[in-house]
Amino acid sequence: MKPIRNSAKAVIVQNGRLLVIRLDDQYGTAYVFPGGGQEKGEELKDAVARECLEEIGQAVTVGDLLHIREYIGKNHEFAEWDADIHQVEFYFECSLKDVNATVFEGTNPDDNQVAVEWIALEDLASVRLYPQTIGELLMKREPSRIYLGDMN
Repeated sequence: MKPIRNSAKAVIVQNGRLLVIRLDDQYGTAYVFPGGGQEKGEELKDAVARECLEEIGQAVTVGDLLHIREYIGKNHEFAEWDADIHQVEFYFECSLKDVNATVFEGTNPDDNQVAVEWIALEDLASVRLYPQTIGELLMKREPSRIYLGDMN
């Protein structure tokens, strides 16, 4: 059994659009929030800032913690591959230090990462976004619910 992993994610909303990582896999196109695993001795805010540099190639200002989501692989659609994964994800409100940035080329993109894209908040329901629940909260512009548990 694998240990529980912490992951720090960025929620970057600018001009009514969400900045996401586009992945292409065997099921087509999917979108995820920039971010990744916390390293030993690293604070979560430092992890999300480092991961943004690696994945989107842009420095961010890390703000408040918006959500904590658990991902228990055996309970989700990819259970056959992720059955022994348990990850706790911390979603931080972030902003680009260069609000006019147009080039998003990270130094260490994810394996299936093909692009960094902006998606209008009102279009989030029509794309495969992981996790969907956070996209729904952003579309509804609901106040932050910190602990979300194990949800899609």
